Amino acid sequence: MDSILITTKKFLGVEDDYSGFDNDIILCINTAFMSLNQLGVGPPEGYKIASTNEDWEEVLGVVLNLEGVKSYVCLKVKLLFDPPTNSFLIDAIKNQITELEWRLTVQAEPPVV
Repeated sequence: MDSILITTKKFLGVEDDYSGFDNDIILCINTAFMSLNQLGVGPPEGYKIASTNEDWEEVLGVVLNLEGVKSYVCLKVKLLFDPPTNSFLIDAIKNQITELEWRLTVQAEPPVV
């Protein structure tokens, strides 16, 4: 299982078995999923997690061209939960998020027939 919470915790440098920050990280993950939903990415009804039980396949299915969702969620959570103190790093993360938003939106659009 590829847990959304565990993947995000690893990205943040938080140990898998340490749960002291789980509620805060889950809150930030769900905020990122709300943003994705507004971009038209993911399930139409939206998506949220509550623990380590939810995995990426639940939100992405088996669609391989939306793997950027994982990076997007991790980067959004990084800015919300543990932002860098260096403004250049913050700008770099924001630029990555902006590019991922554009690419994911384009990828999620239904093809024109």
